[in-house]
This record gives sequence, structure tokens and C-alpha cells, in this order.
Amino acid sequence: MSTQSKKPVLGFAACSGTGKTTLLVRLIPLLKEKGLRVALIKHAHHDFDIDKPGKDSYELRRAGAGQVLVASSFRRALMTETPGGEEPELGDLIGSLNLDAIDLVLVEGFRHLPFPKIELHRPSTGNDLIYLTDNNIVAVASDEAIAINNLPLLNINNPQQIADFIQGWICSVAMNC
Repeated sequence: MSTQSKKPVLGFAACSGTGKTTLLVRLIPLLKEKGLRVALIKHAHHDFDIDKPGKDSYELRRAGAGQVLVASSFRRALMTETPGGEEPELGDLIGSLNLDAIDLVLVEGFRHLPFPKIELHRPSTGNDLIYLTDNNIVAVASDEAIAINNLPLLNINNPQQIADFIQGWICSVAMNC
């Protein structure tokens, strides 16, 4: 899998229920305050629909259009049917972004792929630490003090600390700060 892009790509790896989305909702505005333009790719493990029955775009897609692009002066969305049921390739998804309009790609999911990630860990869930088997983890964010080897330990409940870490991480990988 190639996630090569000219923009830094950073994932958030955690077991379900750890709070990835909750943290990202708090983190993205802080990154934006730092002047970073952020894109997010979220992997879903199930069939989903962003369109509603009765809406024109839904009806056109259901009628057989393989791609439906809905656009207004406020936003646009491209829905692409993938009838083969194959999992998307992260590199392809990154390539579909307008990379000229962003500084950082955050990824929620795809935790088993080899690209840089922050692990979110809550010892109370009883899940094993991911960094022990994934050498792509660049930091661990936890709600408790835990012993980790050779990685920064961040406070999962302190999004400002995590935003500061990400800003420094971008500088280290982009080498243009």
C-alpha cells in the first residue's frame, strides 16, 4: 500500500469505543487555529449512506449512476458506488483529495496499514497496546499514566497537547518549519 503524498498523513489507531471521533472533533479546530488546513479520511466497517431517500441525488444514484457529485456554494460531495465490495485503498483515497488545499491528512481507521499513527489507549477497556506490534505508532495518547518504551506519552483528554505534538511532528516530517 502506498500512502505517498506530498502532504503529511497521520492516523489515529485505537479499538472501537476508545474515542477516536470524539478526540478528532476537539482536535481539528485546534489544528485549524494553528493555521493548518486539515482533511480527514474515515474508514467505515459497514455499509453506509450519506444520502437520504427521496433526495434527488439519492434517487439518481439508486437509478444506476456510478458517481453522483452534489455541489453548492457551501460544499460538494462525490458519492461513488463500489459494487465489488472491495475495501478502499488508503493511497487511492488520499489521491482523491485536493492536496493543494490542505496541509495535513488525518486518518481515522486503517490501523493495520503501515503509515504513521497516534495510538489512543484507555487501560480501562482492557485492550492491548497497539504500539507493541505496530512500529508505525509515533506516540501514545492515554487517559492514564502508562509505561511505554521510546515513544511520547500524551494525555488523551488534552487535545491542545496532542495538537502541539502534531504540529511538531509535521515539522519533523516535512522539514520546512
